[in-house]
Amino acid sequence: MSATALLFAHGLPFLAALPVGEEPTPLAGHDFAAAAIAAAPAVVAPAPDAPRYAIVCSKVCTAAEGDTIVDNAVILVAGGKIEKVGRQADVAIPPGYEVIDGKGMWAVPGFVDCHDHVGGGLGDLNDGVYLSNPGLNSLHTIDPENDNVKNALAGGVTTVLVIPGSGNNMSGFGTIIKTWGRTIDEVLVRSPGSLKIAQSGNPERYWYGIGRSLMNWNTRDTLLRAREYHEAMKAFEAGRASKPEYNAYFENFRGLMERKFPITVHTQIYQVVAETIQMLNDELKLWTVLDHSEFDACELGAETSSRDMFVIVGPRAIHYDRKDRRIVGLCAEWLRTGNGKQKLGVNTDAPVQPQEDLSMQATYAVRFGFPRDRGIPALTRVPAQALGIFDRLGSIEVGKDADICLWTGDPVDPSSACLTTLVNGRVAYDSKTMGRRY
Repeated sequence: MSATALLFAHGLPFLAALPVGEEPTPLAGHDFAAAAIAAAPAVVAPAPDAPRYAIVCSKVCTAAEGDTIVDNAVILVAGGKIEKVGRQADVAIPPGYEVIDGKGMWAVPGFVDCHDHVGGGLGDLNDGVYLSNPGLNSLHTIDPENDNVKNALAGGVTTVLVIPGSGNNMSGFGTIIKTWGRTIDEVLVRSPGSLKIAQSGNPERYWYGIGRSLMNWNTRDTLLRAREYHEAMKAFEAGRASKPEYNAYFENFRGLMERKFPITVHTQIYQVVAETIQMLNDELKLWTVLDHSEFDACELGAETSSRDMFVIVGPRAIHYDRKDRRIVGLCAEWLRTGNGKQKLGVNTDAPVQPQEDLSMQATYAVRFGFPRDRGIPALTRVPAQALGIFDRLGSIEVGKDADICLWTGDPVDPSSACLTTLVNGRVAYDSKTMGRRY
């Protein structure tokens, strides 16, 4: 039987409709199964023996909203959180604080990558059966101590969104984790971290071959059925209707419909990004983060900036503009067409670019016209805001997680190196005692 005949033998629901599940049973051997259906941040209380540090350095780039710079600075860390930031002349180091000597060094927030595949098992990357796979979740693939994650620490990357691959339109839910810890509970920031959608650029290779018309129908149809389930559950909880049949596949979508976490969309080229904006942001009114955002999509800056949408660029940093016959930096072009108001971050799509080279993505952007003062925010504040975790990390501010890296200079300068990385107030990478990796 031909692929086309097999498709219609199963009927179009084969593409998007999944069977209605019964009440789920816990997965044997997986203590974290319940977390897979929680749409709320994981809050891990700091250990009572969490160390207290005084980081003394030459410069702190806070990456806070005002992009405050503090020279000749001290950062106090206690209980896994940032306790105080100020000039050495103004901040006394209390007794019992271990001093970390960062003389001549820059302290910056740990980097956040919105597009990572190496925090879990790469063998599970495209574990898709249907063109839409609403029931899959990268949480079950997380491998907290794999070598790629250890490399990330040496590159100053402390938080990543681990997402499934792009072999189908809807490959499942991503998971936000820290890059240091031994257990799922220690590394987990939020599950679901996002819903991963790929509108084109890979799903065409789904086993029988499809085009954009069917992919867009499939994506919209799946999300509409998820919304219908969510509205039916809301009506039941409000006492307006009887309880609908439980659907394990669509239960996680309830947080999505309530905008508790975003859709991160593999979307690139002008037409596809325009469809992403129209369908996901405007029509379905979902929290939509543009990922990849490459090729001529950068001409849509006015559309995304007027909607206050986040654009995360990578792993390609440049584009050949055939109209003007010139090579342009993608971040610079997004900023130009967005009238300087565009919210721009960068990603690696690790392992497409090594996770530890996230800083280089900002370096490329600056080399090709992106303002230098936006380089560090593109690695820290902007991706944290895009994922809705800026209240906890992405800047060096009092009360936030003590995810701090000490660099020999500006991280956007490729001659600089990360020598020390703290995650949750603990030294996770120290080049002096663990050996320098880069």
